[in-house]
Amino acid sequence: MLILPAIDIRGGRCVRLFQGDYARETVFGDDPAAMAERWLAEGAQALHLVDLDGARDGASTNRAAVLAILARAKACGRPIVTELGGGIRDLAGVESWLEAGLSRAVIGTAAVTNPELVSEAARRFPARVWVGIDARGGKVAVKGWLENTAIDAIVLARDMQSRGAAGIIFTDIDRDGTGHGVAAESTARLAEALSIPVVASGGVDSLDDVSRLRAVAHCGVEGVIVGRALYDGKVRLSDLLATAGAEPSDTREKF
Repeated sequence: MLILPAIDIRGGRCVRLFQGDYARETVFGDDPAAMAERWLAEGAQALHLVDLDGARDGASTNRAAVLAILARAKACGRPIVTELGGGIRDLAGVESWLEAGLSRAVIGTAAVTNPELVSEAARRFPARVWVGIDARGGKVAVKGWLENTAIDAIVLARDMQSRGAAGIIFTDIDRDGTGHGVAAESTARLAEALSIPVVASGGVDSLDDVSRLRAVAHCGVEGVIVGRALYDGKVRLSDLLATAGAEPSDTREKF
């Protein structure tokens, strides 16, 4: 089971939102690259980056901060997987980020509004294009979670798999940032419907949450993104890695 520390960027700063509400923001640092360096020093083998301004506005507006993180990852001396979601809405955006050194691009809103983008990007960049699916009550939300749709998350995930997506990052918005526990059941249901891997996101509050996800790893759940619990100090990255059974070699193989 993979552990991916989250670095959410808004206005060039490292922040966390409560259930995606831009009006309920907590700032955890003015230097996202320094935060990345902290997680790397503590043993992280992968980083999950989110451009929150890009997710809302449809354009990558925190490029300098992301590039600084990529530079730190490159300099750490071991293979680090970096993924970015938020504001990637066209093929040029996918290409630009991957050429900049990003391991994989995560397409979110555009997977709903322009699904052919996933097909084109996956053909051009095999195994490097993932799709982020964020859901409330099983229904997909887009544009930084500000707009709800009637699209079923599993239906969308199956469509993205058929278009060549390498994997799915699934966020249960009702759990994200709340500390109420990870949505292991809904994540497992989605993973069971697919043959590509799923990474869970949202709600991790304790080592027990990671244990619950590890118990459904056989369904296709390969990892979990952890945010607020790390920043609040409720859990330590070293303990999460130990609970997940994540060794550096395992991380390199699975990614």
